[in-house]
Order: sequence, then structure tokens, then C-alpha cells
Amino acid sequence: MRTIQFREALREALSEEMRKDDRVFLMGEEVAEYNGAYKVSQGMLDEFGEKRVIDTPIAELGFAGIAVGAAMNGLRPVVEFMTFNFSLVAIDQVINSAAKMMSMSGGQFTVPIVFRGPTASAGMLSSQHSQAFENWYANCPGLKVIVPSNPYDAKGLLKSAIRDNDPVIFMESEQMYGDKAEVPEEEYLIPIGVADIKRSGTDVTLVSFGKIIKTCYAAAEELEKEGISAEIIDLRTVRPIDYDAIIHSVRKTNRLVIVEEAWPLASISSEITFKVQKEAFDYLDAPILRVTSADVPLPYAPTLIDASLPNPHRIIKAVKQVMYK
Repeated sequence: MRTIQFREALREALSEEMRKDDRVFLMGEEVAEYNGAYKVSQGMLDEFGEKRVIDTPIAELGFAGIAVGAAMNGLRPVVEFMTFNFSLVAIDQVINSAAKMMSMSGGQFTVPIVFRGPTASAGMLSSQHSQAFENWYANCPGLKVIVPSNPYDAKGLLKSAIRDNDPVIFMESEQMYGDKAEVPEEEYLIPIGVADIKRSGTDVTLVSFGKIIKTCYAAAEELEKEGISAEIIDLRTVRPIDYDAIIHSVRKTNRLVIVEEAWPLASISSEITFKVQKEAFDYLDAPILRVTSADVPLPYAPTLIDASLPNPHRIIKAVKQVMYK
């Protein structure tokens, strides 16, 4: 099987769906002439033309609104935000228009639209370009929120997102666009809302999503050297959440550590903690612990960034705490 980059997997998903359905189009800042800020759309302007790969002004509210209107009228737009930090300018259209339109219209309008782009930290970009917004958008009924951790999942999930009749938030990471993995050449889809067990284990369950899955892998490998077997569950989507997969794992391991890059208050980990204590309390041999970002705007200095974000050391410490070691 061939090995391709994360950005190439996204490009293949976009291109395949655009070839299959002429209602699908891509719009956003620098997606056309510049081949994409992160080269996800490289070469797509040449293949599909300027009517289907559309450069927009730096006006997220404006082009998000245009895309919502296009979706209501039968098209299937994919909107690229250069970063989800900039989506705050367009959040009125995402929440008050796209997410609520089917309900407000009594089912007369669907909004088949994908908003995609990078989220969370990406190095020394400081506070205004480094926030994780997965939990913000997952809070809103009417949206589906996808956060893939690898090229294989990214392609299959993006194709499913484009075909979905609901608005989908598809969140990536600038630090993952160059990641490589095996991706089949033949077509495949990954269903939205189904988690994946990335690593089997018996002693503790680690739940995460997106690029932090790699951090969980690093922690699990170190824990293995000390005889602790960690199971890693990749949620892949955070709305809907595959609670059954988490609870099934907790019933086996009896311990749970949830890892995410968001701030601790009102996070995905908060929601999972509530659900597991409600549905699987009797299986827990220790309190559920969370490893999140520090409750501060992300600093600029590399040493402070490392101290603020989830890292293997903090995960290992949490695992040992639930193991009473």
C-alpha cells in the first residue's frame, strides 16, 4: 500500500468527491492561485477551474455566509478556514445559520457544508493563533465535529463529511499536514461517530483525538517499559461521541485518563467524565483523571508552550496516579 502525507489524503478526498459530484466546490483564502496555505488544494485549480476552487477575500463572515446560502440552494460547499482561530469572525454564520437552519425551517432546508482547517497549537504562534475549538463547536446541536489523527482517517472521514447532509466541522492540525501513513488507492469511507481503538491494553484507557493521539502513543510506549498496558481510543469525532467504545474499554481496564488540548472548563473530557461515571461508575477502580491544556492563553516561549500543553510526562503521571503507583 502506498504512503502519502496528511495533506495529500485531504486533497484526494476533496478531488474524488468533486469529480463524483459537480455540486461540490472549495472556497477559502489562498485555496486557488496559491495552491492552499498548507498546500492541501495544490493543483486543484488547474483540474476544476476557478468556479469550483474559489479564492476569497480575508472576510470569513462574508464567505461563510455565501457558502451557507449555496448549501441551502442545493450545492455542497467545502469552506477552508486558514485557521479555526479565524472562524470566530464567522461563528455567527456557522452557529446561527448553518447549524440551526434545518430546525428553524422545519426540515425544509438542509445545509450540506463542511468547514475545515487547522485548530489548536502549531508551535510559536502565541495566543491568538493557537486555541483548540473542538469543544466550542461540539457544544452546538446541528453540527457534527470531526478531528482526525492520521492520513487514513482524514481521507475516509472527509469523504463522509462531504456527503453528509448536515453541516460538519472538520478540524486538522498544522503540525500534522506532513505526517505520512498508508492510505488505500481504492475508495473507502469511515462513518462519522465511530471511535477507533488505536492500541489495545489492559490496565488503563487513554481517550483522545487529533494530534494528541501521537502524544498518547509516546506515553503508552514509556508506560509499557514499566509493565503498564495502556489502551488508546481515538474518538475521531467529538460530536457525536462514541460513548459505547469508551465504556466498553473502561469495563475492561477499570481506569480512565482523558487527554485533550482544550482548556479544562466545559471540555470534551468534562463531558466524557460525566457520561462514564453515570454509565460505568461501578467499573471504576480509581477516579477519572484529565490531562488538558493549562487554563491560560497559550504563551509564545517554547518552554512555556511545552509546560502548557498535554505531554507524555503529564500523561504518564496521570496514569500512575490512577494506578496508585
